[in-house]
Amino acid sequence: MRILIALGGNALLRRGEPMTMAHQIANIRRAATQIARFAGEHQLVIAHGNGPQVGLLALQAANGNAEDAAPLDVLDAESEGMIGYLLEQELANALPAARQVATLLTRVEVDADDPAFAHPTKPIGPVYTQAQAELLAARNGWRIAPDGSGFRRVVASPKPRRIDALKPVEWLLEHDVIVIAAGGGGIPVTLAADGRTRTGVEAVIDKDLCSGLLAANLSADLLLIATDVDAVYADWHTPSERALGEISAAALRSIVFPAGSMGPKVEAACDFVARTGKRAVIGSLEQIEEMAAGTAGTQVTR
Repeated sequence: MRILIALGGNALLRRGEPMTMAHQIANIRRAATQIARFAGEHQLVIAHGNGPQVGLLALQAANGNAEDAAPLDVLDAESEGMIGYLLEQELANALPAARQVATLLTRVEVDADDPAFAHPTKPIGPVYTQAQAELLAARNGWRIAPDGSGFRRVVASPKPRRIDALKPVEWLLEHDVIVIAAGGGGIPVTLAADGRTRTGVEAVIDKDLCSGLLAANLSADLLLIATDVDAVYADWHTPSERALGEISAAALRSIVFPAGSMGPKVEAACDFVARTGKRAVIGSLEQIEEMAAGTAGTQVTR
C-alpha cells in the first residue's frame, strides 16, 4: 500500500516542551521508531510540520542585521532540510540497512493573489505571554494572535496549488525508497507570467493541506495524519466531547473545528477523500499501525 504520513508539529515537539534540539531529536526518534514498525509492508512518503522550528529561525533572523535577514521561504527550506535530515537519520537507524531513505526539498506553487497574504493566520514559533508577544510584534513588525493560553506570531498561509518535482518522488518510490518531502508544507513559490520563472514568497503553507494534495497527486492509497491526540473530537474541551470513529467526509465537514489546530487536518482529510475516493485517518502517532489497519483514529471515508 502507498501511504503518505503527515507528522504534525505536535508529534515532533510536544505541547509545553522547550524548543531544544535534544527534545526535537528525542521526539523524532520516537516518530521514526513508530514508522519503522510497519514500513516494510508499504511504500511510504513522509511529510512533517515546521511551525515551531521556522518561527524560531525567524526570531533568530530578526535579532540580527535586518538587511541580512533571510526571508520566510528561505527559512522554510532551512527548516525542511534540518528536520528532514534528523528524521532521515533516525529512520535509517531504525530500519534494516537495505531500506533507503531520502529527503527532498520541495517547492510548492501558491497564488500570488491568495487572500491569505492579507490575513495571516498560521502560527509559528514559540508561545509567548501577551506582554511578550506585543513587545516582539512592535519591535519586529509581526502580527500576533491567541494560541491556547498564550500568543504566537502568525504569518500568511496560502493554499497549495501545485507541487513541483513530483517525478523524483515517483522514481524513488519505484525503487522502494522512503521519501521525506513537502516538509513544513514545502517552500512557497509563485509562478511568473512567463509560466516558467518561480519566486519565493513570505509565507508558510499548511502542512496538512499540502500533504493531502501530495497524497492525491501520488495516487496514495491512504493519507495518515499523525498528531498528539488519538482521534478527532467533536465538542473538544466541553462536557459533551466525544471521539469520532469512522465517519464520512461530508459528515465531518459539517462539524466546526479550530482553524489553528484540527481544522486544517480535517480539511486535508476530507479533500483527499473527495479527490480520490480513498481513505484518510487522523490519530495518535503511537497507534500508527492500527490507524493504517483501520482500527484506530478517526477513519474518514467517502
